[in-house]
Parts: sequence; structure tokens; C-alpha cells
Amino acid sequence: MIKVTEATATAGALKRLSDEGVSIWLDDLSRKRIESGNLAELVATKHVVGVTTNPSIFQAAIGSGAGYEEQLSDLAARDVTVDEAVRMMTTADVRAAADVLRPVYDATGGRDGRVSIEVDPRLAHDTRATVAEAKQLAWLVDRPNVMIKIPATKAGLPAITEVIGLGISVNVTLIFSLERYREVMDAYLAGLEKAAKKGLDLARIHSVASFFVSRVDSEIDKRLTVLGTEQALALKGRAALANARLAYEAYEEVFSGERWTSLGDARANRQRPLWASTGVKDPAYKDTLYVDDLVAPGTVNTMPEATLNATADHGDITGDTVTGGYAQARADLAAVEALGISYDEVVRQLEDEGVAKFEVAWQDLLDAVTKSLNSKGVDAE
Repeated sequence: MIKVTEATATAGALKRLSDEGVSIWLDDLSRKRIESGNLAELVATKHVVGVTTNPSIFQAAIGSGAGYEEQLSDLAARDVTVDEAVRMMTTADVRAAADVLRPVYDATGGRDGRVSIEVDPRLAHDTRATVAEAKQLAWLVDRPNVMIKIPATKAGLPAITEVIGLGISVNVTLIFSLERYREVMDAYLAGLEKAAKKGLDLARIHSVASFFVSRVDSEIDKRLTVLGTEQALALKGRAALANARLAYEAYEEVFSGERWTSLGDARANRQRPLWASTGVKDPAYKDTLYVDDLVAPGTVNTMPEATLNATADHGDITGDTVTGGYAQARADLAAVEALGISYDEVVRQLEDEGVAKFEVAWQDLLDAVTKSLNSKGVDAE
């Protein structure tokens, strides 16, 4: 009886969010979360219909060692390299999570029930290696509801086209700028066109474009604070929402154009915008800011668990909070530029930092697993 009451209590805002056409994905994964039944519980009670991972998430999960001891012992006994050990552990978790979410995948025709796993971040500037890694990951996980995450670097764009053209579903990550987002959508459409020429079933190919939110405010707010004027301080907390809303405007434009129409007629799926980095960094802001104010049909919001719980508890879901705000969004970004803060410089910096942070997290994970393997009397080199 208590569980039913809790489920009912948490359903309100999350159900309204789902009813508005926003798919709720969890931005976290660990073996403990899977084996304890927590992931299944979130699917059952909190409208979670997908999972995203990244190198930082795996570093936190596997670096703790909890739940991985037996597999680490087996891997050590086989004398595997540390890279192979990490891939065996991460793909095992993604495979298990994909199995938990398979009923959602089946019920939504492949739209949701997805679990994402990222290519090695050290390959972010190598197109050929990224494609090869994406193929390998799809083979290792071996589940139809996996999505391979590819960063939206310049080298990543042709890789997205190639991987989509092979019929592999892709989550494009680390998108910060509107220009790069348009290039991502173009890469996706080019991939669908390649797949169509091969006679692949376009209805089976899905993609999301992960547009990062909170990091934009973190960087621009920092610069506004340095300026310190009343005008500058009044703009704090507005750039990230403006950027995301204009991204959705671009999405509406691209996926109603002529190029899309012919692909849509061939049963292709739109590449949905996914709001990433939606945990609020500034405690002065409402902790559901990047959920409440980014409600639009056909989107995904991937939330860390704290944001998911906050939304369940006190989210204020009042309908579409995106499509009516394009003029204000342009005005907000123009006001930031007018103060001498370069949008292009900020988004370029954020992309570079995003790739670097994931590389550091991946190396930390490799170091932690190396230490574990060595502690079992095996040289991990």
C-alpha cells in the first residue's frame, strides 16, 4: 500500500511532462541501480523511459567498485587489457539496462526504451576510429534499443552520417551552439539518405541530438557577474534557456522542410532534441528550471536522479514553455552579445571543455580499473 501511495504522489508533474510529449530519460547508470531493481522501479513509478550514460557516469559507478568485483576477478583471470576490461563492464551494464527497458522500446515502436553508450572520448577528433568504435559497441551490446553516442565535433559530423547510414541509432552529444546543431541535423539527414540508398528500413533508425543546457548558463553567468552592472546581472540565468529554445526553432524548421518530407514519406524518424545537462548548477535557481522551462512536444529531457526527484516533488509543468519564446530568446542572446560576451567564443570553449572533461573521466576510469586488475595479481598493461 505504501509503494502505491508513493508512486501516486510522484506521478503528477512527471506524468504531466510525459503528457506534454517530453520523454523522461535518466542520466545515470550503475550495476547497483540495475541489480537492486531501482531502474525498473523508476520506469514503473517515475515515467522514466530511457537511460543515458557518459564517461563521467561510468567513472563514478565502476570507480567505486560496487557490484563489479566478480566480473573484475574474471577479467583479471583472463589477463585482459584495461581497455577491454572497461568495455566489457560498460557494455554489460548497458545490455542489462536495455533489457530492463525493452518493454518500453516495444510499446513505443523504438521511440523510447533507449540506453545510450558513448564512443571512447579519446576518439572525438578521429572520424574513422569513431565509426569503427560505434560499430563495435553496437555489436558488443547487441540490443536493438541501444544508441551509440557520438560527440558533435567537426570529426564527429561525418561519423554520424556514416553510422546512421549503417542503420545504427545514434545519440549525438556535446552540442552547445546553434550552428553546430544545424550541422548535426544535416549529418543525420545525410545518414538517412545513405541508409535509404542501401535499402535499409528507415523506420528502424532513431536519433536524438543532445543539446547541453546548464553549462551555457554557468559560463555566461560567470562573465556577467564579472561585468557586475545591473543590466548584466539581470541577464543571468537566461542564456541557456534562450539557446535551447532557438535550437527547438531550428528543429521545427529543418523537420518541416522539403529535404525532410521525402525522408518522412519513407517512414524515417525525426531526430528529437534532447535537453542534456539539466541539473541546475547555481543554487540560486529553482532546481527544476531546465525542466519546467523547456517543455515542448517531441523532445527528451535526460535528468540526473536529483532533478528527476525534484521534478516529481515540486515540478511546475504548465504546458509548452518553448515555442512561444523565440523572439525573447533572440533578444536575450543579443543582449548578452551587446555586453561584449561572444556567443561563438563561449560555445567553442564549452565544446572543447566538454570533450576534455570526458577524456579525463575516461582516463580516471582506466586508472581505477588498472589498479583493481593489478590488485588481483594481473598486469593490466
